[in-house]
Amino acid sequence: MKKNLTILITLFFLISLGAQEKNFSTGPFDQLIIRGATLVNGNGSPPIGPVDIVIEKNIIKSIKNVGYPGVDIIESRRPKLSKNGKEINAEGMYVLPGFIDMHGHIGGGSQGADHDYVFKLWLAHGITTVREPGGRGIDYSIDLKNKSNNNEIIAPRLIIYSSFGSGFKKEISSPEEAREWVRYNAKKGADGIKFFGSKPSIMEAALDENNQLGLGSAMHHAQLNVARWNVLNSARAGLTSMEHWYGLPEALFDDRTVQDYPSNYNYSNEQHRFEEAGKLWRQAAEPYSEHWNDVMNELIELDFTLDPTFNIYEASRDLHRARRAEWHEEYTLPSLWEFYQPSKISHGSYWHFWGTEQEVEWKQNYNLWMTFINEYKNRGGRVTAGSDSGFIFQLYGFAYIRELELLREAGFHPIEVIMAATIKGAEALGMDDQIGSIEIGKKADILIVEENPLENLKVLYGTGAIKLNEENEVIRVGGVKYTIKDGIVFDSKLLLEDVKDMVRKSKDDMKYEIYQPGQKKEFIKENSKKID
Repeated sequence: MKKNLTILITLFFLISLGAQEKNFSTGPFDQLIIRGATLVNGNGSPPIGPVDIVIEKNIIKSIKNVGYPGVDIIESRRPKLSKNGKEINAEGMYVLPGFIDMHGHIGGGSQGADHDYVFKLWLAHGITTVREPGGRGIDYSIDLKNKSNNNEIIAPRLIIYSSFGSGFKKEISSPEEAREWVRYNAKKGADGIKFFGSKPSIMEAALDENNQLGLGSAMHHAQLNVARWNVLNSARAGLTSMEHWYGLPEALFDDRTVQDYPSNYNYSNEQHRFEEAGKLWRQAAEPYSEHWNDVMNELIELDFTLDPTFNIYEASRDLHRARRAEWHEEYTLPSLWEFYQPSKISHGSYWHFWGTEQEVEWKQNYNLWMTFINEYKNRGGRVTAGSDSGFIFQLYGFAYIRELELLREAGFHPIEVIMAATIKGAEALGMDDQIGSIEIGKKADILIVEENPLENLKVLYGTGAIKLNEENEVIRVGGVKYTIKDGIVFDSKLLLEDVKDMVRKSKDDMKYEIYQPGQKKEFIKENSKKID
């Protein structure tokens, strides 16, 4: 009842705020010129600048090198501004392709997070395209996708992957029903399917039908089905990408077929589920062993995409860090904070008794997992960036930037990190001819930041990065300044201010303060008594 109270109050505020739109964006323009920026492209090239980038409505028309670092710009090289043209002075700033979040849920009823809140956080962090792997239903998601495409709402571009079987008239129990649902999903307008697992004959039929229709596919290989169908089975059957890492250690087993479940294990117990998952990678084949190499090479040969979502499990290796992230105070809704708390019924709230032993296991788990992901990239495999925000203390937008930091920790060069966030995601979506890099003829999906993200990825956080200036003063630098999607220029900092207002008003109405587990405030108890 306590969580229901919080969610209802928060949703009331989000609905009322939605009617009070502010001027968060301008454009698209007949002509827009971004002047004098350093270009960090998504195609693997090193930074170059200063450049002027010419955009006409939604298309990049010209990229001109207009000089050299540290000297005056050569005016004769600069593209001319048309009569109705607009320009952004980006001298000293950095321009990147719009980020692609390959695993983004559009809020959730249990979290009390409405799409307006989520979309603004995404755009404020330079995310212009989001693949939604299952959400509140195909009709809900497609409606938002269409509104985004028509620029009727403030939102990134949405690529919708329905959860397998969702919205269907019956539970799928045969290959024929699987094919029927795939056709139903395509007719509804989905871009692909998000699988969790099923018996092999159903998986084979669904993937075959889906591939014939030319749609995408992703999979979270849930433990309930992974013993008979791991990542290698999926890739051989035509799955195009995987989420997280479930099913990958199982494909790497060389002395067992199932993980080492304790005798008292229960999958519905969230601590059991996540605690034992933290021991999975050390049950797999040794890095660079024959079997380890064979699995990796076959997945690469099959052009299989890995979307690791490192960030969503980071609390498993350092719970204190995740729950104390500085953005929670101003940007996390009370209902979302309540959802994160230790619980036997909320997915991902597995802090029943989480401690040192569990975190040590997960740190070792990460080392082995990151070794595989980095080597996969080194051998030519495709790795993308996804966040899976809204669970386990990971906040929309902020969690995506953390994912970039974790790719860097895994061994990616900063330029490779940007590639994972841009061109690699575009390739996985079959959209690299439209987005993913700043090139003539592509869509105008761009972000502008005042600091160099290759030097410090933290400058991409909405809260910026901490820096000591020459006067020995602590300052904040960075944060995305502008996000451009389809030629529309969004003021990223203004979007963040609006999210702050949403959170502040929700807290004020509820007299709510963020608390840490085991330290609930008396007013929460009083509110629950009123409902009871």
